[in-house]
Amino acid sequence: MSMRVLVRGLAAIAAAAGTAALGLTAPPAHAASPVPYVALGDSYSAGSGILPLDPDASPLCARSTADYPHVIAARTGAQLTDVTCGGAETKDFTGSQYPGVGPQIDALSGSTKLVTMTIGGNDNNTFIDAILACGSAGAATLGLGHPCASLYGSSFDDTIDSSTYPALVGALAAVRAKAPNARVAILGYPWILPATADPSCFAKMPIASGDVPYLRDLQTHLNSAVRRAAAATGATYVDLSAASEGHDACQAVGTRWIEPVLFGTNFVPVHPNAMGESQMAGRAIAALGL
Repeated sequence: MSMRVLVRGLAAIAAAAGTAALGLTAPPAHAASPVPYVALGDSYSAGSGILPLDPDASPLCARSTADYPHVIAARTGAQLTDVTCGGAETKDFTGSQYPGVGPQIDALSGSTKLVTMTIGGNDNNTFIDAILACGSAGAATLGLGHPCASLYGSSFDDTIDSSTYPALVGALAAVRAKAPNARVAILGYPWILPATADPSCFAKMPIASGDVPYLRDLQTHLNSAVRRAAAATGATYVDLSAASEGHDACQAVGTRWIEPVLFGTNFVPVHPNAMGESQMAGRAIAALGL
């Protein structure tokens, strides 16, 4: 038993004794009803790659019971319905992602009071394609130069502006229509790479030195699109840029929030580990004042 519980128990006994001595009857205590909470989103929401897996989820979603929605629910007492799924795009909010995995917003209703999500990174395969393309290019040049930036230029950013941003606005509007009484929060993506190239990281994250700032700028652009979509739809944007600085995939175990491509601890690389999910939960709780 914790000291806090012990003190509360002694205080309750003392209060009851005092009431009895006065010949009064104490009114019954009524616990607050748990907040109906629905978690939507992609693998960063689902904690894909972290064990143990959620037995209530499709194996295709690789959802973890250590994902940030579970952490939020545990810390706040909210009543969680978790429909996050690895690989989800904004279109999977209103369409079936896999056989047996229905549209995510089907979990919402007028009684839903809290909604969280991380979404947008998989749309058009933009961010995934960038990581894979830059990794391949970096390996080919042994980490020298900026082959990925030279090859792709602004194409990834252009896709975010032309396709991802409007899709985010549409997805958030659909959430608002289905859960009009809910507080809605959308989290940004924590930093995957450091601000400047770290030569010692190349073995774990085979990105050419000149492409590290290129990918950082791309992630900044994606998070900006998420932030603008939140503002356009009245959602809360949970900014992780300052909090996750220094916790990227190049850092040591125990410091990093994101696991690297090689020699990581998760079975899904370039995704948050349990510490990362816990920290994302904490930032969301603080942003929402839960």
